[in-house]
Amino acid sequence: MSLSVSARAVHHPLKAPFRISRGVKTAAEVVVVEVRSGDHIGRGESVPYARYDETVAGVLAQLKPVLAVLQRDGEGNIDHGAALAVLAPGAARNALDCALWDLRAKLTGVSVAEATGLPVPASLVTAVTVSLDAPEAMAAAARAVADAPLIKIKLSAEDPAARLRAVAAAALLADLPIALVEQPLPADADGALDGYDPPYVICADESVHVGGDLAALRSRYQAVNLKLDKTGGFSEAVRMLEQARALGFQLMTGCMVASSLGIAPALHLAGACQFADLDGPWWLAVDHPGGLRVEGGVITPPAAGFWGDGVDAEGLWL
Repeated sequence: MSLSVSARAVHHPLKAPFRISRGVKTAAEVVVVEVRSGDHIGRGESVPYARYDETVAGVLAQLKPVLAVLQRDGEGNIDHGAALAVLAPGAARNALDCALWDLRAKLTGVSVAEATGLPVPASLVTAVTVSLDAPEAMAAAARAVADAPLIKIKLSAEDPAARLRAVAAAALLADLPIALVEQPLPADADGALDGYDPPYVICADESVHVGGDLAALRSRYQAVNLKLDKTGGFSEAVRMLEQARALGFQLMTGCMVASSLGIAPALHLAGACQFADLDGPWWLAVDHPGGLRVEGGVITPPAAGFWGDGVDAEGLWL
């Protein structure tokens, strides 16, 4: 049976601006890959990230020749590993990798959870993000999510103390402990953390992309953040999870601002991590109808058939 493969750009407006130290987003610009075999469709999503010199157009260009080879060779010749090997870690490889995992589950009837031993939790606490803004605006945002058990505060080098004080003074937040500090220094300057004994867990984000990065970070960080768009997909993230555990790191799984299709694979990692920061779909004005739900800082998984469970369904995607 022949394969039909495609990649396209999708624009998801946000319900409110999302600000970080490097700029502001009003929409999630994502790339969706679909690989179809008969009645089965595997789907994957990624978020091209300008910080890593990625654009939507660039990611689509990277994918075009790889998808052409997949379509030419057909279902009987799908070589998952070979298809990924020609792509560098990043958004293009992530979207393709996740689509192939989803398709394989549907073709074989073996779910991603069964294949990896990483089930999706029935419910999951996620950090809910208070994005960077004026202190009073951040305090208001914190009050709006005060029922969440875990809050992530975006800061910059510009007066972070004032923003922290404002958030801490917001309703119900004054006595919350700090659980983790993420990437306090730029990746090219984090050598200053060598040998530092911090009062909190310090987690690497931009400093870690693939498994080969881990060993050099042991003297600087106590935790690492596994993001599929950095690892280049679910396959590398699963390998990294085991490598990081063996090296003694605590684990966090994070995300870009994305739809539920981009987050669903990471839910398999989250059950094995101490921290989850997977509120990306919560920022969308409209998410997929079958997608995950975030209420009170707790994720309810997507509907059956949405991604990776080997079930074919209809009407779950925009």
